[in-house]
Amino acid sequence: MVGAGVLSLPYAMAHLGWGPGVVILILSWIITLYTLWQMVEMHEMVPGKRFDRYHELGQYAFGEKLGLYIVVPQQLVVEVGVDIVYMVTGGKSLQKIYNLAQPNGKYIKTSYFIMIFASAQFVLAHLPNFNSISMVSLAAAVMSLSYSIIASGASISKGVEHNVDYGPPSSTTPGKVFGFLTALGDVAFAYAGHNVVLEIQATLPSTPEKPSKGPMWKGVVFAYIVVALCYFPVALIGYWVFGNKVKDNILISLEKPTWLIIVANAFVVIHVIGSYQLYAMPVFDMIETVLVKKLHFKPSRMLRFVSRNTYVAFTMFVGITFPFFGGLLGFFGGFAFAPTTYFLPCVMWLAIYKPRRFSLSWYANWICIVLGVLLVVLAPIGALRSIIISAKTYKFYS
Repeated sequence: MVGAGVLSLPYAMAHLGWGPGVVILILSWIITLYTLWQMVEMHEMVPGKRFDRYHELGQYAFGEKLGLYIVVPQQLVVEVGVDIVYMVTGGKSLQKIYNLAQPNGKYIKTSYFIMIFASAQFVLAHLPNFNSISMVSLAAAVMSLSYSIIASGASISKGVEHNVDYGPPSSTTPGKVFGFLTALGDVAFAYAGHNVVLEIQATLPSTPEKPSKGPMWKGVVFAYIVVALCYFPVALIGYWVFGNKVKDNILISLEKPTWLIIVANAFVVIHVIGSYQLYAMPVFDMIETVLVKKLHFKPSRMLRFVSRNTYVAFTMFVGITFPFFGGLLGFFGGFAFAPTTYFLPCVMWLAIYKPRRFSLSWYANWICIVLGVLLVVLAPIGALRSIIISAKTYKFYS
């Protein structure tokens, strides 16, 4: 659950301000915990059947064809989007490590660091399934907790910046408005575990007496307590220390103690190496299914080798071309994560369970749907503007 999106939360707070920022962080935590509970409940709502994939649940809720058309494109955008962002994150963290370790060293392009990060993915892409990456996932979880703690701790030890300013980073009205919208997407990106929750629940044993939703819900609650302990301190302390001067990745803003910031960035690299694969696995599954069933390729090691490496190369190329961490986060957070995380589970819940009109469940779902739709419409607009402005002054492949 704790992704690299946590690193952009102080930057999101800078654009949202203290009041709205705290409200949006708490509201997102509550809404996404509620929709995650819905996903866990719906996994085995039909006796004797388990919905092991998001799209299977969509097909049950909306019909065979419509369910696929609604869910699969969104899931695909989420998974590919995360992998592109993680390419950029891994590359930039490697670059930060190099710059701190070699302050007077030769300048090396960001592009090269993203390529170095991608080289690990070309190897890991050939692990067979979810269980084979369980150790990688465990390492990723430990790392994400560690760099969140370091980000908070190093910010506290640094102390508040001289002349800190908590006003909006932009002085113009369009800058303030679009910055606010981008920040909404940044927050949405941080809450992104819903896309693989059914696949994870599918790995748990289940019987009619002891359904998998029991232990799964315990796991979700534990994960969300950890999420709160990571996200809120990083977001609030990072903003308190740096004000509106905070970078879109808090670990890029921090410089001292040098060894600790190097360690934190190394943790980020290890984490996103593992998490990249977690989001890539369903995509590999989809690509290989289409190649074999629709295009009638013969299943072989060669097909797997070519298809997986092509996907990794594609995410690397996009990451190298648009290495704008904050803008990418806001865009994918709003455009892709908001539907699958904030309101699609609610739409499915209404379609399947049909709660009584104007009941508490009916109201709760419709509030989530309205807020989620606003997020989908508004956040990508702000993020696209942010990417365009960054691209104006950016030398591509530099």
